[in-house]
Amino acid sequence: MSYLCGMTTISTLLLFAAAIILMVVAIARWKVHPFLAILGTAILLAVLLGVPFKDIPDVIGKGFGGVFSGIALVIIFGTLIGSVLEHTGGAVALARSVERVVGKRHPRLAMMLIGWIVSIPVFCDSGFVLVSPIGKSLAGRSGTSPVPLMLALAAGLFASHVFIPPTPGPVAAAGMVGLENNLLLVIGLGAVISLLSLIPAYFFAGRFGHVGENSEISEISENSENQPSRVNATLAFLPIILPIVLMALGSIAAMTNLPENVATVFTFLGKPTVALMIALLSCLPLLMQQKMTGQFYDITQSSLKTAGPIIFITAAGGVLGAVVVASGFVDIIKESGDSLKALGVVFPFLIAAILKSAQGSSTVAITTTASMMGLFSDSGSMMNALGFTSPLAAALVVMAIGAGAMTVSHANDSYFWVVTGFGGIKARDGYRTMTLMTLIMGITAIAIIALAAALLL
Repeated sequence: MSYLCGMTTISTLLLFAAAIILMVVAIARWKVHPFLAILGTAILLAVLLGVPFKDIPDVIGKGFGGVFSGIALVIIFGTLIGSVLEHTGGAVALARSVERVVGKRHPRLAMMLIGWIVSIPVFCDSGFVLVSPIGKSLAGRSGTSPVPLMLALAAGLFASHVFIPPTPGPVAAAGMVGLENNLLLVIGLGAVISLLSLIPAYFFAGRFGHVGENSEISEISENSENQPSRVNATLAFLPIILPIVLMALGSIAAMTNLPENVATVFTFLGKPTVALMIALLSCLPLLMQQKMTGQFYDITQSSLKTAGPIIFITAAGGVLGAVVVASGFVDIIKESGDSLKALGVVFPFLIAAILKSAQGSSTVAITTTASMMGLFSDSGSMMNALGFTSPLAAALVVMAIGAGAMTVSHANDSYFWVVTGFGGIKARDGYRTMTLMTLIMGITAIAIIALAAALLL
């Protein structure tokens, strides 16, 4: 039902833009928690767009509850798997494995691939703290400056952080646009797009990585290498590979004529919640090997504290998306759809980039933008209004949002300070290195995504 009576297209768009600006200012300038800022903006927008007061509670409940019924468990399991790998030293074991394969002849490539793999289950901030000592050690053994290696590591971590589930941001975005049961498509596209975006970052790190080199190395960073060292690499890789394989089985069941009983089992195992739950169980041998089963309770408690804010911010974004649908705002978009459709996947990229640059958090930028876009299968969503009505189109939108969420990392982003502080880069030179590199990566990614959309949609 549309409640936008008597409002012109221009006035409605201006009202929506003003609400988004207010939300950004509340988060970035007034230091309001993103959960309250997004939820408050959604309620204010509902009132201003004419949603009757009696309907607003139902809209809030629908938008908020939809996240918990859809992707909350996926976020929790993904976060918990990453925490287990972090605490047991599994993340460092992954890094050491890649280092051995690539060798010291290609140290920048080694650190970039290490970051790309480690950040699939582990948050990029934590991943950098854990792995940066390996880069410094590798720089010493190969006789190169550590700064190019630190930038390469930062790029690899950041790329998978914004593009590849089960990292909470991309997995939340996939659920919010209707791809919670098609995560394999998002993982596949995320892997390709993230790797392609790393190509210019690789050369940037080599050419400009000497800028701002700092001889001071954080004591915490040095001590991070004292993580458990005798971790079985196979056990560390298992929680990453297993859910991908299980979701692939689910896709095979949907695309082929398997016997009914086999298809039922494959479909069940391929559900993201089930696949990640099994992946979490596969972490138990790693905990047993490290004699850390007694610490699993504390690891779980810590993971829930990490996942909780992400889930609630995502749920608040769900409320914003529900308001956009319930108010009939999408009808306005459809009326002026020619100009916005011309932007294609650049439209969600720009929204995410504005949010990222303004408030710093890639996860908040991803989830908030995805909530505005809505379900690709919903005729009343912004996705539908912009012509993104297929799973492939929805997956490309998720990629565009991820590209925006890496554009750019600067002083209001905690990752910026982790990279400069633990990477041996002077803070004043962070803009010339980290910020410029993430800008190049984001623009490269959206160019590739826009080209893919033009050829495939």
